[in-house]
Order: sequence, then structure tokens, then C-alpha cells
Amino acid sequence: MFGPDSQFHRFFDDPRWALAMVRATVLEAAHPQIGAALIDNSTFVAHPWRRLRNTLVSLQRMFGADEQVRQREAARLNRLHTRISGTDARNRPYDAMDPQVRAWVVATLFESAVTMCRLSGQPLDQATMERLYAEFRAFLAALGDQTGQLPPTLPEFWRYYDRMVEEELENTEALRIVLYKLFDHLPAPPLLGGLPTVWAAGRALAGPVIGTITVASLPEPFRRRAGLPEVPGARTLMQSAYLAAGLARFLPDDWLRTEDLTNLLYLSADSDDPRAATLGALSARVKRAGALFRLVTPFPAPRPPADRNAPRRSADEFFTAVLDQTGDGYLDWPDLAAMARELSSRLDLDEPQETRLYDAYAQWWRELQSALDTDGDGRVSKDEYAAAVPSLAGPALIRVAEVLFDATDADGDGFIDAEEYRALFRTAFARTPTGPDPRYPRGAFVQDFLSFMSGRRPSTPFDPLLADA
Repeated sequence: MFGPDSQFHRFFDDPRWALAMVRATVLEAAHPQIGAALIDNSTFVAHPWRRLRNTLVSLQRMFGADEQVRQREAARLNRLHTRISGTDARNRPYDAMDPQVRAWVVATLFESAVTMCRLSGQPLDQATMERLYAEFRAFLAALGDQTGQLPPTLPEFWRYYDRMVEEELENTEALRIVLYKLFDHLPAPPLLGGLPTVWAAGRALAGPVIGTITVASLPEPFRRRAGLPEVPGARTLMQSAYLAAGLARFLPDDWLRTEDLTNLLYLSADSDDPRAATLGALSARVKRAGALFRLVTPFPAPRPPADRNAPRRSADEFFTAVLDQTGDGYLDWPDLAAMARELSSRLDLDEPQETRLYDAYAQWWRELQSALDTDGDGRVSKDEYAAAVPSLAGPALIRVAEVLFDATDADGDGFIDAEEYRALFRTAFARTPTGPDPRYPRGAFVQDFLSFMSGRRPSTPFDPLLADA
């Protein structure tokens, strides 16, 4: 059911999978509970590339051949989902551990995989479809859920799927964001961060196309009930896109590895990856082409990226880039929980270290709420933050820094060495040694973290950790 011989593994590096993942995400977001959880807790709006990478890494772990890795990832996902619950705008409860909700997530992945094959002119035969369905039911079982939440046979599954589409799905706010806002405002990945004009032009063209293709691929009963627009020629465009993506299977295998492509998007100019030098030279040429492009197009030139050598950045910039992780314009507990979640994922923490980090962030949130929430609405606005706090370096934030250091210092020797540094920052050890020992001591780490989080000073390692898209 898992590993390189699984049907899912064959799909994972398939270019069509990108279209299928967007489609599955829309169907998930249309579920009232999932849509509410995404709006309240997810970083998919403010940090979509980070969210994509974490999702792909998780799927690789769950469908890989190593059973121990799968069990650790399942336990991590369950801990993450246990922390996500609440009520939506209509006061309806949601819970990320609801077995029926989790089953629907798996169902959308399976159905979208089947649909992508059909739309690209390569429909799955019955035996392959049944095997793929069995793999996704095994995925649900690996999470600890009863497989009975998904019907045991394919005919029963299609009846279940049709009922969910016709009775349960809604035109949620999360769905509208994915279809009509996310791609129109998608920030550039680190690789293209220095090419804002080129990225903006490409996004302006590709965003509406992706939205149109996705809407056209959704089940017709749901499109009608949700009032999603029918764009003339949309189905032809959709089928052409899936057919074109399917033709990419004739490219060399090493060109299409999802892991390699994702890592490539995360390369930055100061990366120690050997590919960074080549990409840097290519980027310089594209920048020169971009300057010419601006002369002949009506697109306004975006603001240049912030100067990392600037002594400070504004409170508004810091609030938007770092504190407001969910992108809703406010600072509240889900934003700090998202920080803890990202750091725990990077370091692949187990209990009890993960809980210690969450608890430290929870304590910091209580301190922030007490000091900054002047109107008592349970969250902190940009104005409240800018007006009330010249510095955030209170005892609770110091505790966050200390707990993060302990989690990064895997061998417990009181220093962060090169391997531990890479685990957290995903780049080579960047500190300039002041003596014979190039390791990162506890005091320096805590001071740098506090300077970044409270002094609002740009930091080469910490910015990609919490601020990049």
C-alpha cells in the first residue's frame, strides 16, 4: 500500500498532480468545518509556499516505505489536528480531529487523482482505481482513524461522494479565497523574490487561468448550488491544461521530481546550494529583461524588496510579515500557534519538546494579550500593536527563545552546531566564528532571536524562518 511500488507514489511526481492538489484543496475548503478551520488557523493565505512544502513533505512521509517514519508523522499530524478546534462565523463547531472531516480530506485526494487521469485522457482502469482507493483507505488507517469512515467498496464510495457534494459542501469564505484571491495575490517564492515585476506579470496571467480551470473541473451540482460562474470556453481550457500536463510524462524522470522542484523554489541568492550560483546568474539576466519589460507593459512596478541592511523596519511591516501568520490582519493565538507549528515541523520534534514549545508560545500570547489588547476583543490589531509596544522582549518571549534553543540543540551540549543550524534554518552555518569554536552559543542565539522578534530588525536566518511566504 505504501512505498515506491504504490500507485500514489507514481502520481506524486506527475505534473498533473499540481492541478489535482488545487482541486482537492477547493473541495476540502468547501466543507464547512474544514473551511472554518482554514480561515481561523491556516497560514495558506500569508505563507502559501511554506504551507505547500510542509504538505508535500508530510505526504512523502506518510506514503513512504519506512513504517517508523510513517508512524511518527501520523502522531505529529494527530497532535497538530488536536490543537485545531473552534466555531465558525455562524457559531457552528469545527474540530480537525472529527473522523468524518478527516475522511473527507482523504476522499478529495482520491477523487481528484481519478479525475485528473480522466481529464487528461488517461482514465484509470477498474483494477488500478481499486488499488488506489485501497491505498488511501490505508492512509486513513495509518492516521489511526477507522477505515469505515470511507465506504469499503468503490460503488459505495461514489454514492458517498455524490451525497457529500450535493448536501454538505458550501460556498465558504475559504473556498472563495482559494479561487479568487490566493492566486491573484500569491507572493513570489524565495527563488523569484528578486524579480517582483516578472512575478507580478506572470501571476496576473496565470492566476485567473488556474481559477477558471479549477472551477470548470468541480462537480457540476456543486458549481450550480454554489453559484460559481460558468466562463465560456472554460472546459476546453481545462481539458487542454490537463492534457498538456499529462504530456510532461515524456520528459526525463529527474526533471519532474516534486521534491527537487520544491527545493528549487526555496533557493535564495545567499544559499549555500551549488545551484544558487547558476540561478543567480540567470536571475541577473532576467532582471535586465524585466527592466525592458516594464518599459513596454502597463503593469505598475512593485515596491522593491526591503533593504536587509536597514537598521529597523516599521512596526506595520513587522506585524504583517512576522506576527500575522494567518494573514487576517490581526494577531491572536492561531498566529503564534502557526509559529510553533512551523518550528516543530522544521525540527521534527516529538513529545514532550513540541508541547514545551507550544506552551512557551501560549504563555507569550497571554502576555501579549494582557499588554496590547486594549479594546478587549481577544486579539491585537496593527494599531494596538504599534501604539502600545516599543518592545516585545518580555519574560515570556525570552522563554520562547530558550525553549527553541533547547529544541534545536539536539545533542544538549549547550551549542548549536552546523548540522543543528541547518535543521532549523535550512542553510549552512552562517555565523562568523570569533575564536577556535564556530558553534552558536545559547546566549548569542537568544539575543539574536529577541532582536529579531522584538527589535524588528531584519535577520538573514530568521526572516526565512517566519517571514517568507
